[in-house]
Amino acid sequence: MTSPGRLEPYRRAELKPLYDPGSVAIIGASPRPASFGARTAANLKGFFGGRSFLVNDKYDRIGDAPCYPSLRALPGIPDLAVVTTPAATVEPIIEACIAAGVPSVMLYASGFAEIGTHEAIETQNRIVRRAREANLRLLGPNCVGLLNYTSGARITFAAVPETRSLAPFAIGLVSQSGALGFALAQAIERGVSFSHVLTSGNSGDVDIADWIAALAEDPACAVIACAFEGVAHPLKMLAAAERAWDNDKPLVVFKLATGETGAAAALSHTGSLAGSNASWRALLERGGAVVVDNFEDLIETAAFFGKVCRPKAEGVAVLAGSGGAAIMGADSAEQHGVPLPQPEPRVRAVLEARIPPFGAPRNPCDVTAQVISDSESLMDCADALLSAPGYGALVYGCTYAYGPATERLPHLSALAGKHGKPICAVWLTQYLEGPGSQVIERDPNIAIFRSMDRCFAALAAWTARAERAAHLPVGFVVDAERKARAAALLPSQETVLGETETKALLAIYGIATSRDITVTRALDAVQAARAIGGKVAMKIDSPDIAHKSDAGGVLLSVEGDTAVREAYDQIMATCARAVPTAQLRGVIVQEMVPAGVEIIVGVNNDPLFGPMIVIGLGGVLTELLRDSVTALAPVDEYEALRLLARLRGVAILDGFRSSPPVDRSVLARTISRISALACAHRDRLRELDVNPLICRGESVVAVDGLAVIGPNA
Repeated sequence: MTSPGRLEPYRRAELKPLYDPGSVAIIGASPRPASFGARTAANLKGFFGGRSFLVNDKYDRIGDAPCYPSLRALPGIPDLAVVTTPAATVEPIIEACIAAGVPSVMLYASGFAEIGTHEAIETQNRIVRRAREANLRLLGPNCVGLLNYTSGARITFAAVPETRSLAPFAIGLVSQSGALGFALAQAIERGVSFSHVLTSGNSGDVDIADWIAALAEDPACAVIACAFEGVAHPLKMLAAAERAWDNDKPLVVFKLATGETGAAAALSHTGSLAGSNASWRALLERGGAVVVDNFEDLIETAAFFGKVCRPKAEGVAVLAGSGGAAIMGADSAEQHGVPLPQPEPRVRAVLEARIPPFGAPRNPCDVTAQVISDSESLMDCADALLSAPGYGALVYGCTYAYGPATERLPHLSALAGKHGKPICAVWLTQYLEGPGSQVIERDPNIAIFRSMDRCFAALAAWTARAERAAHLPVGFVVDAERKARAAALLPSQETVLGETETKALLAIYGIATSRDITVTRALDAVQAARAIGGKVAMKIDSPDIAHKSDAGGVLLSVEGDTAVREAYDQIMATCARAVPTAQLRGVIVQEMVPAGVEIIVGVNNDPLFGPMIVIGLGGVLTELLRDSVTALAPVDEYEALRLLARLRGVAILDGFRSSPPVDRSVLARTISRISALACAHRDRLRELDVNPLICRGESVVAVDGLAVIGPNA
């Protein structure tokens, strides 16, 4: 559990002694081969280019190396002290490190915040406070260590994936869990290149956000892959993601602990607060990160982003020697919204000339098994497709792993390099590491995916990243005049604002609201209905009844004096029975807004994430449909349009039966203004619920709302 008080990630220079040390002292060194000290020394020997020192006052020598009784006895101050001793010994060792001027410490020991006791948590916090007071960087406790393949600093007691030569598209891997981090790093064995594998354990001082921020500034890695459970300060993670974005370093993230059981396990594993999955996804996306849904997606997606530049076009071509593989490609493309435009006449002419009549000279393109006897036909088709300006990438279906297929790979790579477009080789054979797979892993122009779905998810994310670069979120500017007017309406005490007061707030921010009049007598209701004219809606006015329909507090299309009087009496009586403790302030008489698409826009001012905006299909079916998207507020109009496009039922905005299409730009503007309201008053506004917005053509009207007021920590 990260100790409180630091929201800005460390810079790379501040962490360099920790993850790229020139010298390492192993405190608790031991001649016992299975000990953590001995295993750490063995992992460094023969690989680490710096100096390593053994420290233990029980020995003069361990093997062929001298062993020193204390840090002060060393011939120099080490950049890093690795503490391999039990938890009970840690505090005096930290003091010794501070006294010796050691700039960084790694703690292997468990038994701190992850066990959840007050004493253990306080001990960890005390150690972290002391380290920060002394400007000492601390990794752990409960940490398995780290691997720096650029320097051979394999600082861990665990088994280590063997060192390989670094590629220019190397992955910098960050994992809260040491075991999972090292499991992912074993992809080295199949040809994946890693610059670093950095873990954080309990993240007492240095956490995953710090590692991400450091790697963002490290030239050795082309992309950052991250697996994590949770952190105490999500906005620090946002700052790290933004640093990666600012350095044009793709960040690919897999978030564990997305369910309640997983969140509870995360708390006991590393003392981490998992947080809401929707909130985390919104935060990571705001920072420009690529979020993958499965652990198995992380490395292949990261390897792809390490090899690619920005797409030259949104369209993708699919090429395979199998009709079935081509169809799989088309299915996955449709699922992920990746366009497969048909080839232009020039390209089609090449395909028709080189593909037999029983093939498919289109996109997806089936060159048939003829490639076995005529591999040049495959190259000509690939060359033609890659040359087309409408395609940004080529997806190639690899159906069989054997020598002849491997021989084609260098030729395909040369074509990809020639046109400056990546080839995504989808490895459909279940010989998962068969001939050719390592060739692809090490090729700068071809990325391998062992799933067609994973491939197109990555391509969709690639395009989305490019779109974000072209439309970066607009900075939030507070409208001082509006803020002052709205602030005057906010009570100083904790309370719930009913519909009338909430709609007054919305109106100040330029959000259209329905015309209504609040009354406290049936006679006044009649007068109000006459003033509005025509059919009216009548609703209970109570800050204690959030779901008016459920309490019998809503009647629609009421017309005529008698009907209005009866409706008033009915609503008051029904709500009094349904919610006896509710404060009933009267009845709202409201114009009947023409039927349209009902949208809910809600805001929750999360104490960790800040204002979060939720958009979904609304009205009384909100909970049933569960079709919503979440984002960090504020959102501009472009972001609001993108969020609307992610709703499963978005097609309803384009017109349904006799209803006209909704003007999405007007709806997006309304959403953006609601988010601006939430951000401007984040110190007082805890929750805001606008449900529904009735959308019809260019009309977007808020007909109901509720706000929870109170100080936010």
